[in-house]
Amino acid sequence: MGQYTSLQDQSKTDFDDAYFRGFIRSIEKWLGQNNKRLIAFNDILSHLSIRGQYDAGIQVIEMDKIIGSVNRYADFDDAFLPRQKHTRSRWEKIDRAYLRDEILPPVDVYQIGDFYFVIDGNHRVSVAKRRGQRWIDAHVVKIDVPYEIDRSFDFNKLILKKEQVQFYETTNLKKLYPDADIEMSIPGLFDRLREHIDAHRFYTSEYLQHEISYEKAVSSWYENIYIPLVKIIRERKILGQFPDRTEADLYFWIIEHLAYLKAEQHQDISFEEATHDFVVKFHPTFFKMVWFKIKKAFSKKD
Repeated sequence: MGQYTSLQDQSKTDFDDAYFRGFIRSIEKWLGQNNKRLIAFNDILSHLSIRGQYDAGIQVIEMDKIIGSVNRYADFDDAFLPRQKHTRSRWEKIDRAYLRDEILPPVDVYQIGDFYFVIDGNHRVSVAKRRGQRWIDAHVVKIDVPYEIDRSFDFNKLILKKEQVQFYETTNLKKLYPDADIEMSIPGLFDRLREHIDAHRFYTSEYLQHEISYEKAVSSWYENIYIPLVKIIRERKILGQFPDRTEADLYFWIIEHLAYLKAEQHQDISFEEATHDFVVKFHPTFFKMVWFKIKKAFSKKD
């Protein structure tokens, strides 16, 4: 009983430490020091040209080449540190098995190129990586693609390019404005831009008291909202203050911030006011100063 209690206490401490390190990394990611994320397997699957798949059997694979998950991508960060408290029970159970030197079954993974995506065994990978394990037994299902995918391959860029093409096709923006060039740095934001257009169409139709076409809504959004705000971003040279981001990223964040300010202050807020407030509150230098204080306060735990 005493040994079990000791292992239980140790596994609890191990999870707390891993979770805290995951928190540290999430803040650093927000500051732009770590832009990677655990990749959702299904997000990239539809973007690849697949020739087939086959069972490659049990292999010993390199931990650093495990970059994604089939269904647990929100529970762990790109280092497989836990980011959700509901993972605690399972994580601690696996950790206690490691502490008892138990032999655990191989994890199940998909292999695409040089990389692996966990089908089953995310917690085992998390615990093993936290303990510094460099290799792990895995049952590998290899997905065959007609091009090389190595460490220079950027899955996020693949996803973003497909999302951009879909955005242009859905909105017809490139045909309406051939010079339009909307780039995003974070997968999923193109869908949010379409939501902005839908909302603009709804409120414009309400104001005019008749429904406008989707094409007119796109034109109105682009000419009266997107371009004016991007013009402010350019005039104030804001992009240079947010490394590795795009004008469309900043447009999205400032518009979202404007909506927050309107709800908070119960009054209209101009693009200029929202932009100024966003830069003051979210400038990387400000965040780094706040983060330094947080990290210093918790330095004993690291």
